[in-house]
Amino acid sequence: MKMRTDKELYELIMKIATEDDRIRAVYMHGSRANPNVQPDKYSDYDIAFVVTEINSFINDKKWLNNFGDIAFLFEGYLNQNNYFMKEINDLSRRYAYSMLFKDGSHIDLIIEIINEAMRHTHIKNKPTTRLLDKDGCLPVATQVNSSNDTIKKPCEDEYTSCCSGYWWFLSNVAKSIARDNIPYAKEQFISYTLLTLDRMMGWYIGVQTDFSLSIDKKYYKKYLPSEIYNLYMSIYSNSERSNFWNAIFCSCKLFSQIATIVGQYFGFYYNKQEENSMLDYLDKIKSDTL
Repeated sequence: MKMRTDKELYELIMKIATEDDRIRAVYMHGSRANPNVQPDKYSDYDIAFVVTEINSFINDKKWLNNFGDIAFLFEGYLNQNNYFMKEINDLSRRYAYSMLFKDGSHIDLIIEIINEAMRHTHIKNKPTTRLLDKDGCLPVATQVNSSNDTIKKPCEDEYTSCCSGYWWFLSNVAKSIARDNIPYAKEQFISYTLLTLDRMMGWYIGVQTDFSLSIDKKYYKKYLPSEIYNLYMSIYSNSERSNFWNAIFCSCKLFSQIATIVGQYFGFYYNKQEENSMLDYLDKIKSDTL
């Protein structure tokens, strides 16, 4: 089955919204609403329908077939409530359908009442584009709002905390490897070490682009120099000890490089002693000479 074109899907979405009196407005968010992103065939269509009420859209799902042949339907907000066994989302105000179609296209559809749309808590500071407004109910800010989504410059305390955290978190990773507790070591490495590394990476990309872009990991390959990107890719490894240690030391090399560049750009002090002390500790753990 041939994938539908952007034009075909946009026209279909607008046709459904225009002909249904329950739907009063439509806006788009996500990558397709971001002027700094070039969408491809894998890009989702993040669409929101502003409606008069929600129950009828939930109680009878046959209307979803108007979008095409659905291969997989995921009811995100309902699923989240059920998974955590509590009402994280008020389903009387907002509902979500994620639809994967047999032709490979993908629509993430939010259905929300007008008061909920005005709050816009789920897309705060995200680029959005107004596609339809039958009653003039959407705020002007929903036409295009991308300026607040750019990478923010750090203050020195924020930078210093990120550096100290990165090096300190590695100690737990190393000890867990030494204890042969690899699942916990992986969790610590991903949840803490890489979290601080990615924070610094965002600032590094901001330095390279004059803090003019909105960025996340899926755009690393586009905006990072090849040597930095290749070094970043080397931090992903399997659970084999030597590979894991190699990933750790590659992350150390990468963090040192980008943190130094960010620090020099802002005139922040980079504590090389912290780096050297932790590298020494890691070497001793790895070689079992502690």
